[in-house]
Amino acid sequence: MLQKDSLLEWRTILSNVMFGLEIRHIKTKQNEDYAISLLKKYGLYDFKDKFPSELSGGMRQRVALIRTLAVKPKILLLDEAFSALDSQTRMMVTNDIYKILREEHITALIVTHDISESISMSDRVIVLTNRPAKIKNIYKIDFEIQNRTPINCRKSPKFSEYFDILWKELDVHA
Repeated sequence: MLQKDSLLEWRTILSNVMFGLEIRHIKTKQNEDYAISLLKKYGLYDFKDKFPSELSGGMRQRVALIRTLAVKPKILLLDEAFSALDSQTRMMVTNDIYKILREEHITALIVTHDISESISMSDRVIVLTNRPAKIKNIYKIDFEIQNRTPINCRKSPKFSEYFDILWKELDVHA
């Protein structure tokens, strides 16, 4: 899942969700039913006949995620998936995506330059060196919060501790 949702503007939301199944030649009744169930489960079914231009940025990102999940990946790569969104929408979408990934039991590798996003969404944060990138350090993130969400994590006193550690690790000179 990329920075831009890459939805096809001439296709309906349902047709966009089915696109991955079509190009992988796995558009079976069972897979279609699964994709539709994802739209229903995550509140987008009522928009299935709409076009991408009729949806908000956050809804478009959720459609892009559902399109990706419809092909039942074993692991999901999110490459700066929220960077095109404004701050408020970004917070809400990260909460939504986090919930979806947990409920669907999908492992995700999230590439981001946003320290707060990495802390609030992750179980582990891997810090890379400058090019050529190598693993510099791996941090286990544990908030010990029941009903963990990215928004709840940001309220935890541990959040600023993790942020300070990662900020120093990046050795950013302002």
